Amino acid sequence: MKRIYLDNAAATPLDKHVFDGMRPFLKDLFGNPSTLYEEGVVTKHAVEKARESIADIMVAHKDEICFTGSGTESDNLAVQGVVRASLGVYSKPHVITSSIEHPAVLETVKILEKKGVIEATYIGVNEKGLVDSKEVKEALKGNTVLVSVMYANSEVGTVQPVREIVKMVREVRDSRNVGYPYVHTDACQAVNYLRMSVEKLGVDLMTFNGSKIYGPKGIGMLYIRRGVNIEPIVFGGGQESGLRSGTENVAGIIGISKALEITESIKEKESQRLVTLRDYFMQQLEEISLGIVINGDRQKRLPNNVHITVPDIEDDVLVVELDAKGIACSSKSACKTKAEGASHVVLAMRGEVKGSHLRFSLGRDTTKKDINYTVNALRGILKKYKDINFQ
Repeated sequence: MKRIYLDNAAATPLDKHVFDGMRPFLKDLFGNPSTLYEEGVVTKHAVEKARESIADIMVAHKDEICFTGSGTESDNLAVQGVVRASLGVYSKPHVITSSIEHPAVLETVKILEKKGVIEATYIGVNEKGLVDSKEVKEALKGNTVLVSVMYANSEVGTVQPVREIVKMVREVRDSRNVGYPYVHTDACQAVNYLRMSVEKLGVDLMTFNGSKIYGPKGIGMLYIRRGVNIEPIVFGGGQESGLRSGTENVAGIIGISKALEITESIKEKESQRLVTLRDYFMQQLEEISLGIVINGDRQKRLPNNVHITVPDIEDDVLVVELDAKGIACSSKSACKTKAEGASHVVLAMRGEVKGSHLRFSLGRDTTKKDINYTVNALRGILKKYKDINFQ
């Protein structure tokens, strides 16, 4: 049975050209970049070349790119690093985030709040999963040091008004003398499809990782604008300008750089292709009816995201049923699959909703034939669970 993979928001397959670029650094070019002899100089040069390539794509400076072990680590460095540095300015700094953030941000903020390190405000979303930038402005306090709102939601695909939030925060920041608050955005889901210029977006910190852009797992990146006051959360040999100690994952760094280059080269064409497929998919799902609800905004959403709720069916049942028919999808963010209860994103949007939540995230290999097979498979499964006559 051919597998149909519709969970590209969880992880993407490694691009062949990315692997080809990584291959030498997985075996022959093994030197530690911190050493002074030839083997180390070669890998150090490769790391810096990759850093420069990423910076060029992001319209950033080379020294603003910090490599980490994952998107989760990058988010933690952004939140915890800014908070730690701000403790010299405020005894109890204030952090604003949204109620639909990735757990890497949301849980970090909650833990810091629970320990009494920070004050926190969690901005809600409307029924389409969108943050209101005006609510962010109203939540700002004199001790606010960080606003963290993801570029695009990892579950329902809504694209957030980050640029509007940045503009509003900058107006407040310009009236102060301490330089706060900063704006951070988790862009892990956005890189494949949205503009990545930090100059245009205006953020102070931005996270993304390799596993979402057809690159390797185990490598992440945090953009840190020059002048941002941040402290490390991992200590040791002082790599990455002292912000992320540990021997560099050279092959991973080469991989994420190559993956980003490829992503940028095909972004516009691939986004247009997936928008057509996505809209066709949603249309076909609506024709099934049976109470299926499509979650998220229809226009302000990622080109590859389709997220639905099927009422009155136990959560995760449909994931298992579809898997048995050769279709891979998910019920929530991959980083939340072990957590009990409904998706925190759906709860924030619509309150307690009984039913099964499904996230389909299309990819470079997804075809219209795959969509048709998935729709027919879902129709057949629902026949088994719902006592309804189909036309």
